[in-house]
Amino acid sequence: MSDLVSIALPVRNGAHRLEGAIRSVLAQDHPDLELVVSDNASTDGTEELCRDLAAADPRIVYHRHPENVGLLGNFVHAARISRGAYLRWMGDDDRLEPSCVSRSLAAFAADERTVLVTTQVAYTGPDGVPRTAPYDGTALSSADPVTRFAEMLRLLNESHLLIDPLYGMLRRDVATGIPRRNMLREDEVFAAKLALAGPWAHVPEVLAHRNWRAERIAGVARRLGVPVWQSHLSNTLQCRELLSWVRRADLTDEQRRRARAAVLRMYARRQRRTVAHRSRKLLSLARLV
Repeated sequence: MSDLVSIALPVRNGAHRLEGAIRSVLAQDHPDLELVVSDNASTDGTEELCRDLAAADPRIVYHRHPENVGLLGNFVHAARISRGAYLRWMGDDDRLEPSCVSRSLAAFAADERTVLVTTQVAYTGPDGVPRTAPYDGTALSSADPVTRFAEMLRLLNESHLLIDPLYGMLRRDVATGIPRRNMLREDEVFAAKLALAGPWAHVPEVLAHRNWRAERIAGVARRLGVPVWQSHLSNTLQCRELLSWVRRADLTDEQRRRARAAVLRMYARRQRRTVAHRSRKLLSLARLV
């Protein structure tokens, strides 16, 4: 298969971790490839490193923003300036197995309806131990958009080890055609929108490696540049955004009712978890008094 694949790599101040990610892309066994590095006004040695690597390999396309456009803005920009029929985002310290692109393309070739191909991912936490979990569900490949949507919302309340749609391979026109809003849990909202867009396929092999660490939601808000007060209403704001998208989606009335019910189930479950977490914190504080 000779389809051009774009790997979109947004980065800011990643000079000390970026080279390994780039080398893993250049080592792919699929020949028709471009690596789009979108540098969000780095102030370290990222620019020098990327320009040196781009001069040595014409598959690397380097773009530098003169000013910080924000985390989401840089992700979106990296996709928009890419040229491939297929697109995969990756983090600046991720690593891909050499067959990641080719195995994903094979899954696309098996079903022309497919809009996204995920793979199993190994996540390394602060303890340095890589962990993964197999996903063996079939609902995300359903022809029914609400079945896919409900499954994605269910997975958002499960382990992050199971599936990561933002770091799968997408049809580029689908990925860039879905509007995105800078907000907390936007990645989860985008994943749910992708589920409505078309069937997914999954390759049950570890073909990508990512680093992962837990982060307080207020810290995420600061990194995204959104008001910290939103961290106290993140569940509500996320569900409101999902319900707004459901209203605009191309669904029948019956499908819309099912989709709304799936959103409300997710919201209720998350609220229960939030209340339980806050209750545990209050009990801990009470013991200290």
